[in-house]
Amino acid sequence: MSSFSDPKAIVGYAENATRRVPGLTDVHRMSAILLAESTPPEGRVLVVGAGGGMELKLFAQSFPGWQFDGVDPSAEMLNLAKTSLGPLASRVQLHNGYIEAAPMGPFDAASCLLTLHFIPEAERLKTLCEIHSRLKPRGVFVAMHYSIPQGPAERELWLSRCAEFAISSGVDREQAKTAAESIGKQLPILSPDQDEALMRKAGFTEIST
Repeated sequence: MSSFSDPKAIVGYAENATRRVPGLTDVHRMSAILLAESTPPEGRVLVVGAGGGMELKLFAQSFPGWQFDGVDPSAEMLNLAKTSLGPLASRVQLHNGYIEAAPMGPFDAASCLLTLHFIPEAERLKTLCEIHSRLKPRGVFVAMHYSIPQGPAERELWLSRCAEFAISSGVDREQAKTAAESIGKQLPILSPDQDEALMRKAGFTEIST
């Protein structure tokens, strides 16, 4: 059973993610700021990997004129997002599926947080192309995910830092180390240079990292 369909994991998703991902709440705040640089007050925003609703809720609270479409392959996580949004859900359309399930837009902006690192390289390029095709000209795209150097020593160092952050947040040491090892083995993590190259191939320009 995927953690994104496990009822126990879903109930504790927000707390667990905050304990394991450095600066997650600040990432959401910074993403909102970056999106707002080019998104009009009545803008339309696409949120890819919207399950859980953490960034959707913050975006909607911060910019009351924005309308949202959120897409996620986990129906259970989308239900959590709807619950988390509460009355804000009236400004959000949720779509169960991958990026192809999202409307064509065009959107003023898009975000994809903690999602691309689950997607193999070829499919990641396809996903980025689909996102790009849904944006208005010069629409802004904000992404955040694991992206680390591929040298064995550097890779091990960054994964150990993931574990140490979780431990400092109160996660059991052995659980944190096991989780970091699983991330390294199971996720198709690319290097920053590889990620940027895929984004350029998908049509994105003026990329900042």
